[in-house]
Amino acid sequence: MAQFIVLDLEWNQSPAGRDGALDRLPFEIIEIGAVKLNASLQIISEFHRLIRPRVYRQMHFKISEVTHMSMEELDARGEDFPSVMADFLEWCGDDYRFCTWGSMDLTELQRNMVYHGLDLPFSYPLLYYDLQKIYSLIRGIKQRESLDTAVEELQIREDRPFHRALDDAWYTGRVMSEMDFYSMVEFVSVDYFRPPETEEEEIYLEFPGYAKFVSRRYETREEVLKERRVMEMVCYQCRRTLRKKIRWFSMNQKFYFCLAVCPEHGYLKGKIRMKRSDDGSYFAVKTTKLVGEESAGQIEKKREECRKKRADRSRVKRTAQTGSKKNG
Repeated sequence: MAQFIVLDLEWNQSPAGRDGALDRLPFEIIEIGAVKLNASLQIISEFHRLIRPRVYRQMHFKISEVTHMSMEELDARGEDFPSVMADFLEWCGDDYRFCTWGSMDLTELQRNMVYHGLDLPFSYPLLYYDLQKIYSLIRGIKQRESLDTAVEELQIREDRPFHRALDDAWYTGRVMSEMDFYSMVEFVSVDYFRPPETEEEEIYLEFPGYAKFVSRRYETREEVLKERRVMEMVCYQCRRTLRKKIRWFSMNQKFYFCLAVCPEHGYLKGKIRMKRSDDGSYFAVKTTKLVGEESAGQIEKKREECRKKRADRSRVKRTAQTGSKKNG
């Protein structure tokens, strides 16, 4: 990869909340900031544009409070989104990979492009580096730190304000150059704005310590859970299809867990995140990870908690039905 594009966006939303929001465009981009880094992780170029909004013509109070932008400024200095995107893509060039702090920016960038009728020129699948995740991996922690916390921990001089697109992109680029990025270069992230449409487009990636599978889209959640490629457990080290010690279970229909045993490599934990695309269809993101006995025990404990909650709900339902019959 010749260059890295570190991207940050600011967006506005309906001041009335969800009631006043467009489903196709919950967040309207009002500022794009980016820095370009070379292979030595040095910042070599900057990009910045304000965008004149079409949909949300009143600033949400939180956006105004954080960014200090006003509608008057956007009307006076902003440009139309399609022309800004044309300039941005030309500035990016041909050989680069996106980097962001968090997982939302590329999804919202594509959503805004689709709303404005623009083609999506990005490779498929769209792989990028979530530097917030990588920073946590390097530090060996589970929680995701804020950008200003990372800047402080790395003792980067705060010469610029936070919470404007170019400034945050610049700080993110500086964090990228100061942390040991190349030690985690294998940990790419997948943007899910365009989930696979066919079996041939389904995504399978292997990382140090785990594997990820992204299924194609289905009309219903139930169809996803009937698909063999989603539900089977395969050891990513020896490719053996495994029998499950604990079958798939869920507490909330968003996350599903299971446990299998590889006779050569031990316990394999499975986790499915059920996701919904913009058109209302469903797809699964399955991760499989070799774990020790302690983590395997946690899966068993989680299953027992799930059984207990189901039994409690059934008991409450039966009690309510019995009471209803008596009152009737």
